[in-house]
Amino acid sequence: MSYDSLQNKHIAEKEIEGKNGYLMLILTILGFLLGLAGIVLGSIWPNALGIIAIVLGSLLIIVCSICWGGLKAVAPNEAIVLVLFGKYYGTIRKDGFFFVNPFCISINPAAASSGLTIQTTTGAVSAGPKNKKVSLKAMTLNNEKQTVNDELGNPVIIGTIVIWRVVDTAKAVFNVNNYKTFLSIQCDSATRNITRQYPYDVSDGSDEKTLRGSSQEIADMMKQDLQQRVEAAGLEILEVRITHLSYAPEIAAAMLQRQQAAAIIAARQKIVEGAVGMVEMALQHLSENEVVELDEERKAAMVSNLLVVLCGNKDAQPIVNSGSIY
Repeated sequence: MSYDSLQNKHIAEKEIEGKNGYLMLILTILGFLLGLAGIVLGSIWPNALGIIAIVLGSLLIIVCSICWGGLKAVAPNEAIVLVLFGKYYGTIRKDGFFFVNPFCISINPAAASSGLTIQTTTGAVSAGPKNKKVSLKAMTLNNEKQTVNDELGNPVIIGTIVIWRVVDTAKAVFNVNNYKTFLSIQCDSATRNITRQYPYDVSDGSDEKTLRGSSQEIADMMKQDLQQRVEAAGLEILEVRITHLSYAPEIAAAMLQRQQAAAIIAARQKIVEGAVGMVEMALQHLSENEVVELDEERKAAMVSNLLVVLCGNKDAQPIVNSGSIY
């Protein structure tokens, strides 16, 4: 099923407001006590009147016990998705203590991943309470580092974090099996899709977008791509950040040598440009001040000597000519 068809099959979220839970709690407690009193009195009263009191008291206790299942407490930034006999009943988003149809059950497929997992000799066993409430808070997904090929085919290691939240509880619960797992998988896919479109870095000094030099723009593209992918699950992507970016170990040494070579070339180019400027300035000052007149051959020799001195890696060893310059 495509994403478009999945979105068209969307179950619209229906927000409901339950009845006052405190009032229903008091009424059910009074009814439970009244039922106990009926059973006690029925055991004392003779004949049919006692039997009726016992039956009515028992029914009242059963009804009150069932009604207690309809009491729901909702904390701020939480929601409860209710299902009644297999059909979507509604969502409670408002915080407080409410009473709903006691036959409604709360559902949250992602709750299975929130319980405590204990490793035993027979396998993993889930322990601890599983929260059936859907959290509406902003949450963080720390996506594991993964190796992806960039535009040039170089393997790079990239890690991202995603800040997200649930905005449509009906989509999150009914459109996907587990919206947390769905988000993690789609985050991996979006990271690979965007990373393979750009090179890690460029060596020619162009303005092309790269993973290293345009990390903010790349992260924004990941956010847009991921938002389209998780729209069917009722999730909103608030922010995507690149937390780790490096070459894979198998090519890291070669790429380091390339970066060092590029740095040496750039430094040499800067040195040569400066040396040429200094030679031009020296020839101009000699000519303007009429210190010495040099023919073209002597100028070429002077330029050659100055460039050797200025561009050399080591200090020049001067040779003093005590005779004629010619």
